[in-house]
Amino acid sequence: MQAKYINKATDLAKELITKAVSKKDIVVDATVGNGNDTLFLCDLVGEKGKVIGFDIQDMAIKKTEEKLKDKNMMARVFLINSGHENLKNYVDTEVSAIMFNLGYLPGGNHDITTNYETTLQAIKQGIDLLKKNGIMTIVIYPGHSEGREEKKRLLEYLCTIDQKQANVLKMEFINQINNPPLLVVIEKK
Repeated sequence: MQAKYINKATDLAKELITKAVSKKDIVVDATVGNGNDTLFLCDLVGEKGKVIGFDIQDMAIKKTEEKLKDKNMMARVFLINSGHENLKNYVDTEVSAIMFNLGYLPGGNHDITTNYETTLQAIKQGIDLLKKNGIMTIVIYPGHSEGREEKKRLLEYLCTIDQKQANVLKMEFINQINNPPLLVVIEKK
């Protein structure tokens, strides 16, 4: 039986991103994957906005391109076949939102995962790029060994962010089995 209001960390992330993004905004999908978040962001920014998407896997970029072409949204997107730790090499303007959906590519090679070192670099760069009241969502998947390490290390850092710089919120299902994903949200002040 599925809950009506509190379903998945990814759904909660999208709800919060929707509040922070307007038409014409510039946003980042730091982990393109199968393109679902990229497509969601394209809808939010509209025809005059821009989504900048990162993924290290060529297969993820190609799947996302196909999905966006089917919806006639390629003009709204700049896809980069590079790790999100290179964010500032490609983005030099303030952004309204940044989405991270960590872990591995669904349907892809599970040996290729995000890791805390590069993700931490990307988060730090992303906080710098967020405009005032910009939102960053980070969905962490601790159901595999790299994900558990990533969760531990990222939370250690995220707890140290100065509350004068940003609000940091952790949302975690505490009564579910099998290490469910958790959501961290950062709102820059």
